[in-house]
Amino acid sequence: MTCFKMLRNNHGLLAALLIFVPLCSCDTTVCDIPNKNERFDCHPDAPATSTNCQSRGCCWQSGTPSKEQSESDVRRVINVPYCFYPKDYPTYNVTAWKETDYGYTASLARSTPSSWPNDVKALTLDIWFETAQRLHFKIYDPNTKRYEVPIRTPPVPHQKARNPEYIVKYRASPFGITVTRRTNGAILFDTMIDSAPLIFADQFIQISSQLSTHLLYGIGGRKSTLLHNASSWQQFAMWARDQAPQFNTNLYGSHPFYINIERDGLSHGVFLLNSNAMDVDIQPMPAVTFRTIGGILDFYVFTGPSTTSVVQQYTEVIGRPQMPPYWALGFHLCRYNYGSVQKLKLVIERNRKLKIPYEVQWNDIDYMDKHLDWTYDKVAYAGLPNVVKDIHNYGQKYVIIVDPGISTDYPGKYKPYDEGLKSGIFVRNATGQPLIGRVWPGSTVFPDFTHPGAAEWWYQQMKDFHDVLPFDGLWTDMNEPSNFVDGSTVGCTPGRLDRPPYVPGIAENVLQAKTICPSAQQYLSSHYNLHNMYGLTEVQATQSGLHKLLGKRSLVVSRSSFPSLGHFGSHWSGDISSTWEDLYYSIPAILEYQFYGIPMVGADICGFQHDTTEELCVRWMQLGAFYPFMRNHNDDTSKDQDPAAFSASARQIMKTALELRYWLLPYFYTRFHYSHLTGAPVVQPLFSHYPHDKNTFPIDKQFMWGSELLISPVLDQGQTEVRAYFPADLWYDIYSGVRLTGVGSLVTIKAPLEKINVHVRGGSILPLQSPNVTTTQSRKNPFEILVAFNASGLAFGSLFWDDGESLDTFESGKYDFIEFNARKGSVISKVVKMGYHPASGLYLNNVYIFGVSQAPKSATVNGKMAIVHYNPQTQVLQINGFSVDLLNMISIKWQ
Repeated sequence: MTCFKMLRNNHGLLAALLIFVPLCSCDTTVCDIPNKNERFDCHPDAPATSTNCQSRGCCWQSGTPSKEQSESDVRRVINVPYCFYPKDYPTYNVTAWKETDYGYTASLARSTPSSWPNDVKALTLDIWFETAQRLHFKIYDPNTKRYEVPIRTPPVPHQKARNPEYIVKYRASPFGITVTRRTNGAILFDTMIDSAPLIFADQFIQISSQLSTHLLYGIGGRKSTLLHNASSWQQFAMWARDQAPQFNTNLYGSHPFYINIERDGLSHGVFLLNSNAMDVDIQPMPAVTFRTIGGILDFYVFTGPSTTSVVQQYTEVIGRPQMPPYWALGFHLCRYNYGSVQKLKLVIERNRKLKIPYEVQWNDIDYMDKHLDWTYDKVAYAGLPNVVKDIHNYGQKYVIIVDPGISTDYPGKYKPYDEGLKSGIFVRNATGQPLIGRVWPGSTVFPDFTHPGAAEWWYQQMKDFHDVLPFDGLWTDMNEPSNFVDGSTVGCTPGRLDRPPYVPGIAENVLQAKTICPSAQQYLSSHYNLHNMYGLTEVQATQSGLHKLLGKRSLVVSRSSFPSLGHFGSHWSGDISSTWEDLYYSIPAILEYQFYGIPMVGADICGFQHDTTEELCVRWMQLGAFYPFMRNHNDDTSKDQDPAAFSASARQIMKTALELRYWLLPYFYTRFHYSHLTGAPVVQPLFSHYPHDKNTFPIDKQFMWGSELLISPVLDQGQTEVRAYFPADLWYDIYSGVRLTGVGSLVTIKAPLEKINVHVRGGSILPLQSPNVTTTQSRKNPFEILVAFNASGLAFGSLFWDDGESLDTFESGKYDFIEFNARKGSVISKVVKMGYHPASGLYLNNVYIFGVSQAPKSATVNGKMAIVHYNPQTQVLQINGFSVDLLNMISIKWQ
């Protein structure tokens, strides 16, 4: 092992003594870090060689290259670094530290340059005790204004929060900060690592922190398991990219947020508000390193202490999730390239004929004329407006795709381009001219959605086309933004933004690959800074336009995502394949996006790419019935995979799964209300509810809706059984009511092709409604409730109900909220809020009660006799033969 002293020559360039001179301390022990897991990478850019390492003043210890790493290996696959920081690598010292009314402020300075150009020599650290559960701190250049992420966050306070759940300490030399939990001393954020210096150069910013344990979640999005076990070396690169999901690759979105579970099962979260390209490395110390190429360090620390409360605290910063329209929870159907309006009509009719619950029909880009936004093909799709009229008459909805690329090939004849050019709202290249790329329609320009005039321009295009084709929602695809040429049709500049000194470990190792030039100029800043936010800004403009156009809630589904997307829109997981592998990986993807405050998320059911099989599609439709956003979608070369395209037996299984979903929609909608109100996820991993059961930490083949339903799907070909984990609790099969007492172990349960296993947690009450072919029809049906007693003979539930589409119904009080409480022998409802009176009324006519140990002799509803059905084998009681108004108090008793 050798360490080298870093010098600068007269030209300011880094040099290294070519003799073995120790580092500045002249202490050879500074490179003595025997625990390799505590070595921090000094040369994250490949290739790392001893010569390059010397030039950076770092320690070198080579080893035998392996499959995990070699000197020229792809950077995003990392392992123990050969080149690592010595313990006394030059960094910042605290020159002033002051307690303030809001927390602390400090001045930091470095006297020796780092190995990266243009160090910021003086920094300011501001720390705000914003709430008892939220700490906020920034490290920034006090002398030169740098780019900061332009999303709305809570204003910083003037006074400290009282009784904070965290303790902040600092070290002056070298600078370090620790944030610990007040109650147990657990690490929440800790940079006091001698071998991990803070670096803050103009285009290279790096900070490391110890983790509390190896149990890490978040840092997305990419294709992976839910648990990122920090007992291994991993790198997460973030730079939005048009990339079908693959392992170890940056994909469509950027979410620098993680949840760390502590030793006692408590959780905390950390969020870096930074939109530049970045790496997030984890290593088995365990520790995390954030490495970004612009902006500032703007951190939030959330104390939880539950996983759910961490997400709630996070969404309090980035924005609570939007409330979707009720119809958006139904079944959506799409494919790329129906080919003609006749084929589209055929698919619609054959699924209607089978009485398939079927809510929304979509069209991909093949409906367009020459792939031009805000047009439709009047030859292949002649009569499309009449098809949309029929869709609406049937009680269904219609959603179309729009891409951000606007064609330049028809000047004077294509209004979106002509008006956009006149308004000056297109992204510009380094010379100030609209940047030209190539996407589906050919040569294209790209709207700058940060421009003050862009939202009105976008709305006007939307309105004009809606007058022709009255869509109900929009699908914003290709919005990373995707580009079929790298950068532009004339390339990019040789400047610092297009060729920065460091490029994170992204696919192709070039920022402009498959997108536009980082040097492109937008109204708010360079695309270098705003790239990861492009999809978000498009969704903001789209949602705003739809609200203005329709005057009610709508659906915007985006491929690219960034923190706060869930406040404005929804997401799907992209161009996955029709494989059993991708069936499984859809679950961790959907669970992970719950952490990011994007609860309305789904995956292309039956897979997008390649042909599905009947068995795979059946199992996927069953699982998809429990996605928050349920859409079946495939590509232009694959065979049909709508439910009606399969055998009679498969069609019936799919229909049954859909009817189960529609039966549960009042419960799902109520969970979305809670999410909108509190930020809590609608679906969650098991560990969110059983944090003291260590067996739940890696589970991502099962999941829960709220705290009430446990979903255990079949994820492997040919399987008719599932090895499912049941935490210590009472569980009831949703179909039969048969009770299973979980003891914290794997249980083999039957899973014939026609069944997805769903269990109700004891203590739950679910509001339900008889299904129909659309939510327009099902919302007119009577309600039911399902009561599942816990071990104490108690259960609780609630129902949120409004018209399903008006804006801000909760905020304006135009909703109903009903609570249900049950104990042995009775169920009581209480109307907490009555602000909505549907024309068809809200009536309850059926109750299922699981866990009734003795056969009742009679039952009454509001004092009137009702019909009793009791099964002694399953201990299920059903009470019906009545109809009562849910907007009045209801008392159900049996004895």
